[in-house]
This record gives sequence, C-alpha cells and structure tokens, in this order.
Amino acid sequence: MDRSAVDEWIAYSDTDIASAKHLCSMNPQPLEIICYLCQQSAEKALKAYWIYSGISPPKTHDLEHLRDKCETMDKSFDELIAECDRLNLYSTQPRYPFGLELTEDLMKLAINDCETISAFVKARIIYQEEDGEEDTDA
Repeated sequence: MDRSAVDEWIAYSDTDIASAKHLCSMNPQPLEIICYLCQQSAEKALKAYWIYSGISPPKTHDLEHLRDKCETMDKSFDELIAECDRLNLYSTQPRYPFGLELTEDLMKLAINDCETISAFVKARIIYQEEDGEEDTDA
C-alpha cells in the first residue's frame, strides 16, 4: 500500500466536501456544483480504498462500479449501495445546463451521503506505523 497516495486521495475527498459546504453559504446556492462536489468527494474516498487495498483505481466516475469492487474486498461496502446510487446522478449531468431538477433537500442529502461514504471508508483504512503496530492516533 502506498500510504502517501491513500492520504492524498483522502485529502482531496475532504477538500471537495469542504468546498461543497462552503458553497452552501452562497445566495443563491449553486446546487448543481455542490452535488457534483459531493459525488467527487465520494469517488475519491472509494478510490482511496482501492489504493489502500493495493489496486490502482480506474479512470471512472461510476460510484457503483467503484463500490462493487470495494465490496469484493470488504463485504460491508454493500451498506453504501443507496448512497452511491444517489450520488452517481451527479457525476456528469450537473456540469451541463437543463439537466437535473435539484432542490435544497436533495443537496442536503448529497452532503449527507458523501459524508457517510467518507466516514465509512476512513473507518476501514487502518494506518500502521513502520514497525507494523497499528497507529491508534490516526
């Protein structure tokens, strides 16, 4: 496992969700961009798990595909089916006009979904110190 690559993917995931939350303060709220950033955050978290598992992630935005592969490594990823399914809608369509009818409630759900995926992945990434002992401070 490339620890620095895992950390980098997690950091990018965290930046996307922080950016989405920051944009919530705008008036009007850019719902499409917020939902897109939520999808991106989830995508990067799932890809971090691939790297953690020693697999190079594919160049895809399909959260269902990414989650399916995670599930082959850890069956508990089946708990994220609904979140990945909902966020998958925001992978490309929000970047173009006349696509989705988004509401503030859907935006809040997208934020919740990506936070759920991020926390789930982070809980499964076990960081170890150089001597092989588990790092309990992570």
